[in-house]
Amino acid sequence: MSNKTPFVFGVKAEGENFTDRREETKNLLANFQYGVNTILISPRRMGKTSLVEKVCNMIDDNEIRIVRIDAFGTRCEIDFINAFATAVIRATSTKWEEWMENAKVFLSRFVPKISLGQDPLNDFSISLEYNPNNNTTDEILKLPEMIANQKGYKIVVCIDEFQQIGEYSDSLTFQKKLRSVWQLQKNVSYCMYGSKKHMMEKIFLNRSYPFYRFGDVMYLKKISERDWVDYICERFDATGKKISRELAKEVTILTECYSSYVQHLAWFLWLKTDNEATEDDLRYATNRLLDSQEALFIQQTEGLSDYQMNFLHAIADGVHTGFTQKSVLSKYRLGTSANITRLKNTLKEKDLIETTEPRSLDMSDPILKLWLKKRVWSTYS
Repeated sequence: MSNKTPFVFGVKAEGENFTDRREETKNLLANFQYGVNTILISPRRMGKTSLVEKVCNMIDDNEIRIVRIDAFGTRCEIDFINAFATAVIRATSTKWEEWMENAKVFLSRFVPKISLGQDPLNDFSISLEYNPNNNTTDEILKLPEMIANQKGYKIVVCIDEFQQIGEYSDSLTFQKKLRSVWQLQKNVSYCMYGSKKHMMEKIFLNRSYPFYRFGDVMYLKKISERDWVDYICERFDATGKKISRELAKEVTILTECYSSYVQHLAWFLWLKTDNEATEDDLRYATNRLLDSQEALFIQQTEGLSDYQMNFLHAIADGVHTGFTQKSVLSKYRLGTSANITRLKNTLKEKDLIETTEPRSLDMSDPILKLWLKKRVWSTYS
């Protein structure tokens, strides 16, 4: 039997581990090829990064260069522009000498300091002399357009965890800088995505924010239950094990078709299975999945108020609307009806709940919901 894992989670899914997303792949590829700015929005664990990476790898046109940036580790404007400059120079240079030449030509005003990583031929970072009173940020944000114009190709800049800029000091001013420069670029397009759906919607769908109507907003929906069942059965079969379609369907129901969780639960189930997966194997795998997430879930919920936990309890019980009804307020001890709006807003800000359709709420993480039901609330013990 191959030592290659049949299910992938926690990293980008590639090749045979990437399933479905045919329509989204087609649309995103067209946006990259035709220079359309794209905003990918969905809850966590839906496979946004895997989709972007798949499309990036499909670009075999020498006239398009892909810049990849992860904004997660940035905490301020200077962090972002250093990461931006490093990524742009790296993606538009093919060897060390060209990196140095591009830094010298395009960043000459800033006397960049280049730090080498463990592999000096392939790993480096740039830090710039930064003065908030000069035009450092604007000049760096113009960098991909300058390079694209001089070298005669187009550039697609992909920025993961883009919502991180919403945490910066004076974030709106920085967003205005980004928009004012990027909207004028003709040979550069941008793909922004991130793990906090509420913040991404706030940045891109709120009329009062600078990035409103900046590009094509793509909502990444769940992969269908049928596609997941086919995939799970195929991966078991390819490794000499068996699983019924009914049990594979139970995997999708427990995880509500959230991509990363489907893969994670299927992995634990596959590990437990000797020949053919059973209900007992699935129960064991589910507990393993809850164990693996427990520390994170404790961290996410330990600071919540009683009212906030009660609100989550109501949603987990299947209450998705009508929270101000007297019966709901009383049963789940939610206080007065005036308290409901505040609870909704706070839990959305924490990315614990989301609007699934007009006036309907659900928890953002189906396994957090399952953990609360099985291990926190005594009525489910």
